[in-house]
Amino acid sequence: MNTTTPHPPAPDALQVLAFDIFGTVVDWHGSIAQEMQQRYPQVDGDAFALAWRAGYAPAMARVMSGELPWTLIDDLHRQILDTILPDFGLSHLGETERAQLNHVWHRLAAWPDVVAGLTRLKAKYILCTLSNGNLNLLTRLSKQAALPWDCILSAETFHAYKPDPRTYGGVARVFDVAPDEVMLVATHHDDLAAARACGLRTAYIERPLEYGAQHPKDGQAVAANNLHARDLLALATLLGC
Repeated sequence: MNTTTPHPPAPDALQVLAFDIFGTVVDWHGSIAQEMQQRYPQVDGDAFALAWRAGYAPAMARVMSGELPWTLIDDLHRQILDTILPDFGLSHLGETERAQLNHVWHRLAAWPDVVAGLTRLKAKYILCTLSNGNLNLLTRLSKQAALPWDCILSAETFHAYKPDPRTYGGVARVFDVAPDEVMLVATHHDDLAAARACGLRTAYIERPLEYGAQHPKDGQAVAANNLHARDLLALATLLGC
């Protein structure tokens, strides 16, 4: 599917494309499941990846509520990891193995269309990340996947996790543009809705396999988004790149 909604933005009104990372740009599920298969073949990699990701929102909620101080996503990932390891028969793992496994988030593979799509988009727009991942994680992930960003922005930059308005508004402030000159590109409708509420334009990217082949995701278009694209190559075409 590759459609536009009734109100596509004028291309010349856009200056910055800000990208969600986990799921939109990189395949967190497939990467984690594959690494688990290689390291611990007795473990159900699909279930492990889903369990790890399921702890993500509750962990951030503890920070946003004030229960925990500001915490980097690397550290939240480690807390979740330590919690789920016993459920998969891995409570015996030592500190070195746990630290190495936690850094799988630094090694996530990009979806096949990403590098070529970003390269086309970069010829016309400023490209940046807008992720809850911390700066170290995003920098190492981007380097190993050869992602051609102009700038890496993170929740760490603003000391606020999405969907806090400080993150979306922060992109506009960093680049000294109006909010509607920024487009958030994401595969999560809640992220896009929060960006729209802050005045950003939005583009939805279909990632039907974000949660793995056994759990296909519905990529139905939402009329409120400015654009809806199959992948980043299709988005580049829609934006005239």
